[in-house]
Amino acid sequence: MSKICQITGKKAMVGNNVSHSNKRTKRKFNVNLFTKKFYWVEQDAWISLNISAAGLRTINKLGLDAAIKNAAEKGYLND
Repeated sequence: MSKICQITGKKAMVGNNVSHSNKRTKRKFNVNLFTKKFYWVEQDAWISLNISAAGLRTINKLGLDAAIKNAAEKGYLND
């Protein structure tokens, strides 16, 4: 599975490593991503999501149902 948060849609960014001599080489900034299981009360089922730390904060703030609804509207959630 790709490294994309299913709630916020965050994915890896590309940037530069900059050495002391100011030489630049390409690098990747990965997302703080992990797999977590949630109990979805409205569907009466356990679901497993690949979410970032920011996605977890969004779920804590809005609630699981609202966060999944927003992610589905924006197309981040792939079933």
